[in-house]
Amino acid sequence: MIERLDLEDHKTTKKILELQKSAYKVEAELIGFYEIPPLKDTVESLKACGEIFYGYYIQDILAGMVSYKIVENVLDIHRVAVDPLYFRRGIANKLIHFIEDLERNVDRAVVCTGKKNLPAIHLYKENGYQKKREFEIAEGIYMIELEKNATPIEFP
Repeated sequence: MIERLDLEDHKTTKKILELQKSAYKVEAELIGFYEIPPLKDTVESLKACGEIFYGYYIQDILAGMVSYKIVENVLDIHRVAVDPLYFRRGIANKLIHFIEDLERNVDRAVVCTGKKNLPAIHLYKENGYQKKREFEIAEGIYMIELEKNATPIEFP
């Protein structure tokens, strides 16, 4: 079940922190970079981030989550995290579809991930995202920005 997460609820915020730290630790190992911002989050930084959060629950367990902002009619996905105990169950895919459907009136969607995070890149490409650009965030550490047009472009 997918539901909106209340960042004002201390228990929920702590669950988000636990989930993202275990998930982003896997990404950090994949890309060889341990300075990923979600690994440094605190309850206070989460509450101040201004992102909208949704969680995927299996019974009472927060198994996955997604966060985003809408900026100038663009769905800007900030975090997609799945507890490593629940990898390969389609949870990230369901969360992406959920927010794309929820925010279907946007012009496009964007997301960034580590260049070496091949599972995430594969997930986004399977969902219609295309590489927009690549940029360096630290010496030898590259991110990829992917984007998806919300309305298919029609050619004459």
